[in-house]
Amino acid sequence: MSMGLLGRKLGMTQVYDAEGNLVPVTVVGVEPNVVVRSQARQDGSKSVQTSFETVREKSLTKPVRGHLAKAGVASRRFLREFTVAASEEWNPGQEVGVTLFRPGQLVDVSGISKGKGFQGVMKRHNFSGQGAAHGSKMHRRNGAVGCRSTPGRIFRNQGMPGQLGNVKTTVQDLPVVAVREEDRALLIRGSVPGARGGLVVVRSAIKGQPKPQEKPQAKGGKAQTGKPSRK
Repeated sequence: MSMGLLGRKLGMTQVYDAEGNLVPVTVVGVEPNVVVRSQARQDGSKSVQTSFETVREKSLTKPVRGHLAKAGVASRRFLREFTVAASEEWNPGQEVGVTLFRPGQLVDVSGISKGKGFQGVMKRHNFSGQGAAHGSKMHRRNGAVGCRSTPGRIFRNQGMPGQLGNVKTTVQDLPVVAVREEDRALLIRGSVPGARGGLVVVRSAIKGQPKPQEKPQAKGGKAQTGKPSRK
């Protein structure tokens, strides 16, 4: 349970780390997210609704305009809800920026993946295909998908051709390389889902954060050196 941010994927670039290694990063532009609502849940947690990206008032529906006006928040295009601990305090109108994260922190990034259109089973499901020689009648088809007369049907989840991409995708455990408050940008190592300009949601990694590595201690309180003895 942690707070998150909405932003726009601006593209990819490269930066040097402290050791001089060239690191590929994705730049996520984050305008201030404004808290719209904060309320407690029955399970002891708290839900916080945030808004992102200023928009003309006439572009919103009447219920959304009333919802934002009740919270005293200007017209915003996107609304998202995050689950946080009950001890966290978030008030309507409060702004949340890139300082929510720190360099080295692991984050999960969600977005709409690039649409690839109608694709076959080799590209969509990584099937190996059939024979490539002249005698094969089918090279890239999926082949037989059924069974015998019993059960006489195609089983659920059988890989078939169809639409590829254009679905919500989450990439987990990406480290934050830099937090640039003056540019309102996050530099996240690796690639994130979606095309340039796409909406992304950045949250603290659900699988945990890296723990500091400690040197193994030998008996007597001194750090162990050399190879351990075999018994």
